[in-house]
Amino acid sequence: MKIAMFTDAYFPRINGVAVSVHSYAHELSRLGHHVCVVCLEYTEDQQKSTFFDEKTGDESLPFKIIRIPSTSLGKVSKEDRMVKLYKWNFVKKAMDEFKPDIIHINSEWTVGYFGAIYSRHRHIPFVFTFHTLWEDYLVNYVTFLPEKSLKKIGIEVVRFYLKRASKIITPTKNIQEVVSKYGINRESTILPTGIPDSKTQISDDDHERMVERIYKRLPQIRDKKIMLFVGRVVREKNIPFLFDVLEKVRKTVSNAVLLIVGGGPYLDELREIVRKRNLDDCVFFTGYIDGDILINFYKMACVFTFPSKTETQGLVTIEAMISGLPVVAIGQMGTIDVMQGDNGGFMVKDDTMEFAEKTMSLLTDSKLWKQKSLEAQLWGSKWKISSLTPKLIECYVEAIKNGPYKRWSFHKNKEN
Repeated sequence: MKIAMFTDAYFPRINGVAVSVHSYAHELSRLGHHVCVVCLEYTEDQQKSTFFDEKTGDESLPFKIIRIPSTSLGKVSKEDRMVKLYKWNFVKKAMDEFKPDIIHINSEWTVGYFGAIYSRHRHIPFVFTFHTLWEDYLVNYVTFLPEKSLKKIGIEVVRFYLKRASKIITPTKNIQEVVSKYGINRESTILPTGIPDSKTQISDDDHERMVERIYKRLPQIRDKKIMLFVGRVVREKNIPFLFDVLEKVRKTVSNAVLLIVGGGPYLDELREIVRKRNLDDCVFFTGYIDGDILINFYKMACVFTFPSKTETQGLVTIEAMISGLPVVAIGQMGTIDVMQGDNGGFMVKDDTMEFAEKTMSLLTDSKLWKQKSLEAQLWGSKWKISSLTPKLIECYVEAIKNGPYKRWSFHKNKEN
């Protein structure tokens, strides 16, 4: 099968969508399918790790990548880019050469739109994965419109694809319910993003060498109890919540520190908050980290602390659990679907005291930590990509069998 995966976010840009596309493209290729990822071109600076100063990029991959020349989004988002609509002919030519059997759209902006246009142009069905709840996210990027308007725009952008897709995929039950809330009365398939084994496996020798490299860059965290956050450093991740938690934890566990792994547009402002709160000696930042070495941070930490309330799934939570790192997370949105209670750690209310108490219990009770670590590994293994990819292939086969969705139209139709 020839599969074209369209996405506005792909490496070196790090987020759940990029990880999902990359992981499934790898596994589909391993199973013998021909995959082409259509994504944005990034600048040289964006392809450098700010922590180890190493260049990243398209390594030797088993699938094809087509990068569309793009431009900066300026003040809207420093790390994101977009393509101009006149690049449509560039994409059309590349796709005509690839000749896809199915298109899989993973994002809703210019690249995703090109995927939808090509689907209509060549009468090829497309599958749409509803990764991002834009009705909640746009307010963090656009400041010149009222929140109510942004919410409506976010909903309508997603509905454009939901109404026209031959097959709809949602990563969790919560997002599946959002599809119905948007007035799309069609069946959708729940399919989480799978985690490749390679992301959570490393030899003891390689891990020791990498940990020494990390300590060389951050000697302040050696021999400390590390509370770890991994993810994009953006407002919607609710990261300052962890500063309040840390202050409470340190009253009991004086050598506790918070390590924030990831880059993003909120990074400089967050550093300033840390400085003003006099937390410089216990809150540390790595900036962008290549996904292939994240396993080392999971394994050297004591607790994975995740305060986000807007996740559609929360891949980093799963990665942490598979790595054997117990989790403390706020039980909202995708976290509910992933943890389903206190599996692999503790799912708590949006309350700094409860969050701090559960974190302290894992930092001070070695027997509880071992129990939750084993529980996390067993629970997280359900999200291994090898067991989820066959279900994605079934979605492709069903979409091809059904053909392009009959109501594919740019005009209003009866489905609201």
